Amino acid sequence: MKIGAGAHALLLWSLVSASDPFAWLEDGDAPAVQQWTAAQNARTRGFLDRLPGRAALGERLRGLFGIGSLGVPLSRRAGQRLFYTRREGRQNQPVLYVRDGDGPERALVDVNQGRPDGTRAIDWWFPSEDGGRVAYGTSDGGSEESTLRVRDVASGQDLPDVIPRTRACSLAWMPDGGGFYYTRYPRPGQVPASEEPYHRAVFQHRLGDDPAGDRKIFGDGRDRTDWPGVDLSPDGRWLAITVSQGWTKSELWLLDTRAAGGPVPVATGEDARFEVVEARDDRLYVLTTSGAPRGRIVSIDPHHPERAGWRLIVPPGDEVLQHAVYLQGGLAVASLHDAAARLRLFGPEGEARGELPLPGLGALTGLTGARDRAEVYFGFTSLFSPTTIYQARAGHAARVWRALPSPVDGTAFEVQRVMVTSRDGTRLPLFLAHRKGAPRDGDRPTLLYGYGGFGISMLPSWSPSVIPFLEAGGVYALAVLRGGGEYGEEWHRAGMLDRKQNVFDDFLADAQWLIDNGVTQPRRLAISGGSNGGLLVGAALTQRPDLFRAVVCKVPLLDMLRYHKFRIAQLWIPEYGSPDDPEAARWLAAYSPYQHVRDGVAYPAVLLQTAESDTRVDPMHARKMAARLQAATGETGPVAVVPGAAATAAPADAQVRHGGGGPILLEVQSRAGHGAGKPADKVIAEAVDTWSFVFAELGMSEEEKKP
Repeated sequence: MKIGAGAHALLLWSLVSASDPFAWLEDGDAPAVQQWTAAQNARTRGFLDRLPGRAALGERLRGLFGIGSLGVPLSRRAGQRLFYTRREGRQNQPVLYVRDGDGPERALVDVNQGRPDGTRAIDWWFPSEDGGRVAYGTSDGGSEESTLRVRDVASGQDLPDVIPRTRACSLAWMPDGGGFYYTRYPRPGQVPASEEPYHRAVFQHRLGDDPAGDRKIFGDGRDRTDWPGVDLSPDGRWLAITVSQGWTKSELWLLDTRAAGGPVPVATGEDARFEVVEARDDRLYVLTTSGAPRGRIVSIDPHHPERAGWRLIVPPGDEVLQHAVYLQGGLAVASLHDAAARLRLFGPEGEARGELPLPGLGALTGLTGARDRAEVYFGFTSLFSPTTIYQARAGHAARVWRALPSPVDGTAFEVQRVMVTSRDGTRLPLFLAHRKGAPRDGDRPTLLYGYGGFGISMLPSWSPSVIPFLEAGGVYALAVLRGGGEYGEEWHRAGMLDRKQNVFDDFLADAQWLIDNGVTQPRRLAISGGSNGGLLVGAALTQRPDLFRAVVCKVPLLDMLRYHKFRIAQLWIPEYGSPDDPEAARWLAAYSPYQHVRDGVAYPAVLLQTAESDTRVDPMHARKMAARLQAATGETGPVAVVPGAAATAAPADAQVRHGGGGPILLEVQSRAGHGAGKPADKVIAEAVDTWSFVFAELGMSEEEKKP
């Protein structure tokens, strides 16, 4: 007998609540939950702080992070003014710098000032076309809830304009620098509280005006989960609006700002993505998956945007087109070939103008161009090389613009790319990093890391927290899984919705390959992932607990029957499906990690890490999973199952190990969020916890750690 959607949702909720003794842990504001969380944190600290080698690990990590960070510059005023971010030494947050010509750089926006705890972050920034002003957003405590301000570049002072609710803002300056088009969310009270993370819309703001009166350009009558962004032609006439609807589909609209009427549709109703590369006065360059799962670039006449008039500029091919920028005289296009970065130049009509060779197997950290300069800037990194920024132009070799010093001898290590066969025969790249000449004796301590979702590509890039593990003799394995973007949109779709189990099968195949090919064995294998990657390792943990010794699960999604009720999770329904839909509920229930924890199973050691201010993934996932695993394994700890029950920390000498050989630990950071904008001090402290846990669980002796 079929049931309607409403009856299905009611039935699902009754089944979940009736069988979920930890449902009360969903309310993070409840005093009982806060008491329980404090007890869990105390218990976790009692375990982690006693692990050996933490002081030396912290010292090494501070040295690695101490080289800082470096962003790819944006050029304005015909290249005579550059804007870029840089973090140095012990600074917690990057600083936005400006440099005029060959003159000295100067700090323009430094969020470290007056914030010794480093919990204010600069989220995004957009210089005006003349380089005279910068719109930028800041947020506190990892919330990513940006407030927009405008800074005058010459004086270094902010203008009176302040606009809240501008999370992940998209912004396009008007040609005269007197205002901009931008995106923001409703103010409190404008929509029901549960809908405040949604209803993103496009507005127009003139400097000096009250933002409350800003004209809404686009958003009325749209689905509340639509995600618009803006681009503007140099003459200010054509406003292009792209509207993301999940991670496989978007729309393209065009507004003639000199004509009456609103935006008109250019590409709608198609299950394909459209990304504006550049809005010119006479054409739009658009990267799209329409008719090309790995991407193609077309040009569109804004006066006649009908599809029949679109012109092919960069045709589809074997490579995945990731990103493109316009520069004077053409395009620079970043692509992937077998999960490795490539960078090519094209003329305005698609004429091939050569390739910009990259230093090796690695990833681009960014790519920028300017309308009035025939050059590009790009950042490159690899597992053993921190960011180097290059400046390049067609027909000339790229030159180093600026580089971070390397705190590691890259010649002592090597990276291999091997191919693994998944359960259904799909071939998967797997990157292995380790010391040169490391033996395959079947006993190497190994950490397998993966993500597998939202079309995000996993490439071998600089990750300073991994270096101490490699220096200690570990093998770092980076998984390329379906659900990512490494092989285009078909690869992504093969790991989403009802095909999500493919991602878990791929990851488990990688783990089995590491064991079967003499790299490691289950007692020496750890896995790690965050966010969607936290879901990945949660599924691996519950589906094959015998394969792993330790699991590090960061800011995870774990209760997939309830995920859509919290934070901004309705944005992810196109990727996962909705539990309110009977068909989607069936495949979600088949793998949802929280519901698949079984009593009496010898689970690996688990470290669940989350944060109070995470506005993306609710910490309730980690809280509930910790409680459920502790209860399933009979582990000593504060595992009260009813609201109001006493939740006190276990004694310092309490036994926290169980039959599986490891603890179930929960770490909830305060004044921190999903990860973006996290201060360096907190990043380092978290890394010390993560790697001391991994070192201990994998039995890495001091003798083994020696070169």
